[in-house]
Amino acid sequence: MPKRTYIRHIVFFSASDEADIPIIVDGLKLLKDIPYSKCFEVVENKCVDNLSSEVDVVVYAEFETIRELEAYKAHPIYQKSIDVVRPLRELRIVADI
Repeated sequence: MPKRTYIRHIVFFSASDEADIPIIVDGLKLLKDIPYSKCFEVVENKCVDNLSSEVDVVVYAEFETIRELEAYKAHPIYQKSIDVVRPLRELRIVADI
């Protein structure tokens, strides 16, 4: 396996109400305008695996350094996204690998 020199930031969300998933997706897509990631995606879970359906939306981003990830989280747009998504989500799980 090749050595990676970047950080993959993966965040899993579940909606409190299934009807709110499009609003959550739109709220998370605000994050794409934060300049620090070298790759950024927001996708709705296709739920192909019948054994796990807890996750509704996934954010995937790549950062060159921890410092860039910290700057991303400190950006004002990040708080705007939180303001939209937090009241609608049930679960948020993050992995930085």
